[in-house]
Amino acid sequence: MLSFEVCNAARLRRDPRYDGRFFTAVKTTGIYCRPVCPAKQPLTRNVAYYPTAAAAEAAGFRPCLRCRPETALFCPAWNGTRSTVARAVRLIHDGALDEDSVVALADRLGISSRHLARLFEQHVGASPQQLAKTLRVQRAKRLLDSGDHNMTEIAFHAGFGSLRRFNAAFVELYGRPPSSLRTARARGP
Repeated sequence: MLSFEVCNAARLRRDPRYDGRFFTAVKTTGIYCRPVCPAKQPLTRNVAYYPTAAAAEAAGFRPCLRCRPETALFCPAWNGTRSTVARAVRLIHDGALDEDSVVALADRLGISSRHLARLFEQHVGASPQQLAKTLRVQRAKRLLDSGDHNMTEIAFHAGFGSLRRFNAAFVELYGRPPSSLRTARARGP
């Protein structure tokens, strides 16, 4: 176990190099945290340090709800919001928003739709709906390039709810309808 002085200095700096190497227990609140926790710093006289989350819990402390110190190193929860966004992106890629809403996706992730929108803005720079639309258009473009399906089949295989939405998304992105892309490809260079 690191010395009290080393742990205290790392906690006061919120040094990410010490994340997972010790846990800070606050005697006055009965809560233990990671050294990088964004919560208000407790007074030094009110803290104790433990080498593991299990040791802090055995001493009678409960985990902080902000930094979630009870999660094991390298599990998805340890990565925080990046993990949530990565899971949402995978679900969207698998079609989670093709027939469902952002609210349903957020419920599936265990967060509010508003928080999901904030996380997407922070990590992706676009809304979940925008990402879903971009992925649908990319799928549709690949299907258009293959030339094996009619426009209605392409629209539904790509995840669009209607041919009208499919056409509108293409016009918005490419400035022309999807049929013109197929016609241009058929004519060649």
